[in-house]
Amino acid sequence: MSTIRVRFAPSPTGLLHVGGLRTALYNFLFARKHGGVFILRIEDTDRNRYVPGAMENLIRTLGWAGLQYDEGPVTGGPRGPYIQSERLAQYKACAEELIRNGKAYRDFLDQGDDDEQEKSGEGEQPKIARRQNLLSSDEVRRRLEAGEPAAVRMKVPDAVTIAIDDVIRGHVEFASDLVNDQVLLKSDGYPTYHLANVVDDHFMGVTHVIRGEEWLPSTPKHVLLYDYFGWPKPVFAHLPLLLNPDRTKLSKRQGDVAVEDYQKKGYLPDALVNFIALLGWNPGDEREIFTLEELTREFSLERVGKSGAVFNMDKLNSVNKQYLRTKTDQELVSVVRPILEESGIRGFSDDYLGQVIRLTKERVTTVCDFKETGDFFFADPARYDEEALKKNWKAESPKYVAAVLDALRSLETFSAATIEAVVRRTAEQLGVGPGKLIHPVRLATTGKSTGPGLFELMEVLGKGTCVRRLERALQTLV
Repeated sequence: MSTIRVRFAPSPTGLLHVGGLRTALYNFLFARKHGGVFILRIEDTDRNRYVPGAMENLIRTLGWAGLQYDEGPVTGGPRGPYIQSERLAQYKACAEELIRNGKAYRDFLDQGDDDEQEKSGEGEQPKIARRQNLLSSDEVRRRLEAGEPAAVRMKVPDAVTIAIDDVIRGHVEFASDLVNDQVLLKSDGYPTYHLANVVDDHFMGVTHVIRGEEWLPSTPKHVLLYDYFGWPKPVFAHLPLLLNPDRTKLSKRQGDVAVEDYQKKGYLPDALVNFIALLGWNPGDEREIFTLEELTREFSLERVGKSGAVFNMDKLNSVNKQYLRTKTDQELVSVVRPILEESGIRGFSDDYLGQVIRLTKERVTTVCDFKETGDFFFADPARYDEEALKKNWKAESPKYVAAVLDALRSLETFSAATIEAVVRRTAEQLGVGPGKLIHPVRLATTGKSTGPGLFELMEVLGKGTCVRRLERALQTLV
C-alpha cells in the first residue's frame, strides 16, 4: 500500500477559521494514524483577497494547536514549492495540455473568475452557455497574436453522469448539464482554485482529499479534470458543516469564528482541539476528553457524520474547565503570566502566581478569567461590590473588623491556620458567630463577597497587604 498523503490547503485571506482548524485536524489525525504525510499548501492564487501576513498567521496558529505539518512552506519538502503563486508555470503547462487534447478552450469574452462565489462557499454560479464552438482555431491564433487577453475554460460534456464514492457521504452523482464550463486559467496567468487544486494534489501525491462540505459541488469539475489528464483520483471525504446553535452556518455574525479569537480569550490549545475534534466525529462512546495522542489512535473517517455539527459554547467551556484542572499550577503560570503582562500586571514571582492559580483554578473557565477572578491578588480593591456592601457591611462591621485587625497585627506566623484561629477566637470574645467577622473581613480584603477560602487567600496576600487593606476599609467604609 502506498504512503497516505493528505493536505490542508487554506487561502491566506485572513485569520484561520475554526472550521479550517477542524479540517486541518482531521487531515493531521488521519495522516498520523496511518503513518502518512501531512502537507500544508498555501492556495494564494486569488490575488484580490490575499492578505499580507495571513500565511505566517496560519502557520503560527497550527503550531499553537500542536498540528505540525511534514511538508510545506518554511519546512520545505520533496514535492514543493508549497505556495501556489510559485507554481504558475506548471498550471499554464497543464492548461495548454488540455487545450491540445481538446478538453479546454480559450475564451476571449469573459476574463473574470466565475468561481468566486463557489470559492467562498456560497454555492454554484448559474450554468453558463457552452462557448467552445464560437471561434475557429485560426481566429483564436489571430486574437492571441494581437495581444487580446483570454481565459482558459474546461469543456464539460453534455448528458453525462459524474459519480464519486465519498467516504462520508457515500455514492454521489452529478449531472454534467448542471456543471459550468469552468474557468481554469484566468487571463492574468493565475489559475482558479479548480485547476490548481487538481494539479497540486496530483503532483504532491495526495491520496485522500479531506475537506469541507461546501466543496462538494466543485468535485465533478475535479473528477473531470483527473479523467482529462489521465490521472488516478484521490479518495474524497467531505466534512459536515459547522453550525450556530440555531443551525445556521457558523458565521461571525453570531459569534467568534477565528481560532485567534479563542486564543485571546484564554482557551487552552489542547482543549480547543479536543472540542473541535468532536464537531462531526464520534468516538462511538460517551467519552469527551481526549489527548491528541488518543485522538490519533481513535480517529477514523468512517465515524464522521453527514449532519452539520453545532458549535456549542457551553460544551467548549466545559471541556476547557476540565483541561485547566488537569494542569499543574506551574504549567498554568507560563500561560497566565503573558495575559497579566498584557494588562500591565507585572512583578510577581512564579511562586506567587502559582499560589494564586492554586486558589482560583476551580473558579475559572479560561486562562483570562484568572485576571478577573483573582484581580485582588494583584492590586488593592479599587471599589467595593455594592451588593456585597448591602449584604455584609452592617453597623457593627467596623467594630468586628477592627478587632480582627488588632489581633492580626500581633501574629508572628501569618498562615491560613493562624489567621483562622485568630478570627475564631476574636468572634468568641465578641460573643458572635465567626461569619459575622469573616464576611466583612473578606469584603475589606478583596472588595468582593465571594472567592477562594478567606484564610488561604489572606496567607497568599501576606500580613502587610492584609493589614493595609483592613485599615483602608475602616477609613473608607463608614
